[in-house]
Amino acid sequence: MTLISRRVVTPEGIRPAAVHVQEGRIRSITPPEEAPSTAVDWGDAVLLPGLIDAHTHINEPGRANWEGFETATLAAAAGGFTTLVDMPLNSSPVTVTAAALEAKRDAAEGKLAVDVGLYGGLIPGSEDHLGELIHAGVFGIKAFLVDSGLSEFPPSGLRELRRAMAVLGDAGLPLLAHAEWPRHRAMPTGFNNRAYENYLNSRPPEWELDAILLLIDLCREFACPLHIVHLANAEALAVIQAAQLEGLPVTVETCPHYLYFSAETIPDGDPRYKCAPPIRKLRHRQGLWNGLRSGLIQWVATDHSPCPPEMKQLQSGNLMTAWGGIPGLQTALPAVWTRWKEQGGSVSDLARWFSEAPAAFLGLSGRKGRIAEGLDADLVVFNP
Repeated sequence: MTLISRRVVTPEGIRPAAVHVQEGRIRSITPPEEAPSTAVDWGDAVLLPGLIDAHTHINEPGRANWEGFETATLAAAAGGFTTLVDMPLNSSPVTVTAAALEAKRDAAEGKLAVDVGLYGGLIPGSEDHLGELIHAGVFGIKAFLVDSGLSEFPPSGLRELRRAMAVLGDAGLPLLAHAEWPRHRAMPTGFNNRAYENYLNSRPPEWELDAILLLIDLCREFACPLHIVHLANAEALAVIQAAQLEGLPVTVETCPHYLYFSAETIPDGDPRYKCAPPIRKLRHRQGLWNGLRSGLIQWVATDHSPCPPEMKQLQSGNLMTAWGGIPGLQTALPAVWTRWKEQGGSVSDLARWFSEAPAAFLGLSGRKGRIAEGLDADLVVFNP
């Protein structure tokens, strides 16, 4: 098979090219005039490397009515994602042992439309299972510092984090942290639970900053690669930059919903916008874009997290009790491009944020993340 486009996004830049595919790999890249007559010509549509989502919530086994492997990977393919890495908390059992990991692999058998990898999880009492998860091939270990919303996956305290980061530091594997740390501050109750401003104030930016400061200290102590998932607080970028300049192995992602929406425009009583951390004010959105532009934030991940409609409580509009999660696999690419185009950005940046950087984080740069000879022929046609 050969694909032609006048805008092929390669590591060397955007150029007209013919991409020749053989047995699932990119065999060669040539000028378009060297393509065979059977080539598929996509004209001015952009040919991107397949997108990689390093933060997806698939809920199988146990909660396939939320989202199973079949529907999640079909949604991924529709949105241009050719590789997903699934988080450990939404399945039942949660993926904190090698046995649970194997159960998840069994559940995925024969259902995948795209490539899928798995993370392991850290909860209190699971620290002794980290070695078996690492040996079984997880891409990293996920931990929460705040209630995850699922009783089976409680938050980790300082004791668990220290034990885990010592093990992960020795293994060179990252801790992926949901960085909100409420410490002794309780979420307020007894007020208008439909008001978005109240939900926003119930999870203040300080929760993110406090968690990130703690995690950076532990990263420094244990030389453990640290990845901050779904950053919403742009004010935390200053301490992240200081850690990166210090040479600490700290990486950061943000999400399409933080880059597209802002709190000022979110209506009251609409839990479709509810996620955690919450979508913050416009100044945070602008700061996150600045972080992406500068490279402080390395990539964009969806944090795709659907649920049954009744769990969103659309009729009551109760933002405090509705499930917090936004599905994003089918909308991430056009949403991010819409906002980036408004700023005069290039589609080549999309390839870096959605493909090249997550591939590097996952150790997949030798196979995925770029349109280059010898790599997997994971390709996306995008008409921006």
